[in-house]
Amino acid sequence: MTPYLLYSDGNGNIYEDTSLYAIGRMGWDAMPVDEEDWIELPDGGSLYELPERRGIGIDVKTGEMRLCEKGWAVAAFIPPAHTGLYMAAFEALPEAQTLPLFCYTAVGWYNEKFYVTAVRIERDIRQEAKGYNEDKIKLGVEHMLEAYPHNRLVEHLANNCALTYHCPAARNYFIGRWECPIPISPACNANCIGCISFQPQEETIYSAQDRLTFKPTAAEVVEYTVPHLETAPYPIVSFGQGCEGEPLLMWETIREAIIEIRKHTQKGSININTNGSKPDAVEELMKAGLNSIRVSLNSVRPEIYTKYYLPNNYKFEDIRESARIVRQYGGWASINYFVFPGMTDSVAEYEALREFIKYTDISMIQWRNFNIDPDWYLGRLGVTDTGECLGVRQLMDLIHEEFPHIKFGYYNPSIERMRNYDTDFAH
Repeated sequence: MTPYLLYSDGNGNIYEDTSLYAIGRMGWDAMPVDEEDWIELPDGGSLYELPERRGIGIDVKTGEMRLCEKGWAVAAFIPPAHTGLYMAAFEALPEAQTLPLFCYTAVGWYNEKFYVTAVRIERDIRQEAKGYNEDKIKLGVEHMLEAYPHNRLVEHLANNCALTYHCPAARNYFIGRWECPIPISPACNANCIGCISFQPQEETIYSAQDRLTFKPTAAEVVEYTVPHLETAPYPIVSFGQGCEGEPLLMWETIREAIIEIRKHTQKGSININTNGSKPDAVEELMKAGLNSIRVSLNSVRPEIYTKYYLPNNYKFEDIRESARIVRQYGGWASINYFVFPGMTDSVAEYEALREFIKYTDISMIQWRNFNIDPDWYLGRLGVTDTGECLGVRQLMDLIHEEFPHIKFGYYNPSIERMRNYDTDFAH
C-alpha cells in the first residue's frame, strides 16, 4: 500500500494525483515512507492547503522524485494522542508566506481514504473528537458561570478556552471530567519563536490564541478546582496552559493554592506544565504537595533549546534540575517533547536524550507534534544539515528498549494512571 499524493486547487478542494506517490519529509530531506508508517487519518484530524508550496512525490512510472505542478501541497493535522513520523514534503516558492503554528504531517490518499504518517502513542481517550458533545459543553459553561459568578478564571476558561479556542482540557472541565486547566501567569521568562500565545508585531507568524491578561488569586484557583478534584473521574488539575506565560513566575500563588486545595481534599493529583526554569521554586511546590511536572522542550541539546526558547535569566541546566528534583521527592516527571522529524530523531539528539534521562530519571515522555512551519523553524535556528537520523519510530523503540520503565504518551496522567499505567485503561 502506497498512498497517492494530494494537492489543493486553492479554492478548498483537494484531489489525488495518481501519477505521484506520497512521500514524507525529515529535516530538509524528502524521502519514501515505509508502508507500516501509514495509518488512516484519525477521527478529529483535518487537512491543510499549503499555499505557494508544491508537493513532492515519487513518479509512479519512473520512480523519480518530482514536484506536483497541479496545485498547492497538502498536509494533515493529526489529533491529540497521535505522533507524526514524517512531515509533508514540499518545496516553497520564493514568495511563500510563513505557515501558521500547526503541525504539518505527511498525508496521502489510498482506496478512498486519507492516510497519514503517524503512530498512536496514547491509549487514553480524554481528547477524542467523538467524546465531545457541544450541547453538554455549553450547558456546563452556563452552569459553572452561574456557580462561580465572580471567578475570573472560570470566566476565562469558559469564554476564551472552551467556547472560542475549543481547548480540549477546558471542554473536559465543563463536562466534569479528567484534567482541569489552571491558567495562572500572564508573564513569561522565555521568548519562544513559536509561542502560541504571544508574538511580536514585527514577526511573520501570529499567535494562535490570546494570552491571559490578569494574575489569578489562590482563592480563585481553589474555588473551582476543589470541587473538580472531589467529583471528576481520574481527576487532575494542571497549572500552566497554552493561553498563558510561565507558571513558575507565579510560584508563590501556586504554592498557596496547593496548600489550600489539600486542606479541602486529598483526591486527585496536582500538576504543573512549565519550562522548568526555576528549580528552587519547583522544590518549594513539591514540599507543598505538587504531584507531577511536565517540562516542555524542543530539544535536550542546550544549543538547539536555547535558539528556540531564547530564555531570560535561566539556563538549560535549570530544566534538568527541575525534573530531577521532582523525582527526588517521589513525584512524576514528564517531558513535553516537541517532535520534529529529522531533528528529534537525529543521532546527536538521541545521545543527548539518553544522557538527559539518566540524569533526571524522568517518568514519562509525551511525544508531542511540533506546531511550526518546518522551513521557518530550521531557518531561524540556522540549521542547514540535521545530520544522521534514525527515524522517529526507531528512536522510540531504542528509548523504550534501554529505558523500559519510561512511559510513552500524550497527556498528563492522573494519580490512578501513574499507579497502574500499563493496566488501568478502563474508561
